[in-house]
Amino acid sequence: MSPTAQRTKPANAKTLRQHVIDALEELKAKDIREIDVRGKTSIADLLVIASGTSGRHVKSIADEVVKFAKKAGVMPLGVEGEREAEWVLVDLGDVIVHVMLPRIREFYGLERLWTVGDRDTDAEAVNAG
Repeated sequence: MSPTAQRTKPANAKTLRQHVIDALEELKAKDIREIDVRGKTSIADLLVIASGTSGRHVKSIADEVVKFAKKAGVMPLGVEGEREAEWVLVDLGDVIVHVMLPRIREFYGLERLWTVGDRDTDAEAVNAG
């Protein structure tokens, strides 16, 4: 087989998102949340946040995300936090995956951080109407 035939076509953002979700579900990640950050930041289009039940579970979930991304033809730009395995970040370019222990997730509150403007807009619409 030629080197060209062995390469897989890189996944688009929608396909990559599905591979990430499949990987998270495969290893029973908890509380999976997707946050569309287009227009809020240029670092990514989508943040995916999930929890693991232990440090070992967090690391295994992150490893599975990397494995599924590679199958989709996407090489991670970086993986951080594997040693401590309390919060592992997998940067896939358009999609950034955060796998965290529940206490770390609650402490940093990424969902609140990235949706604060969305909630304000919703509250203003209720108050105006």
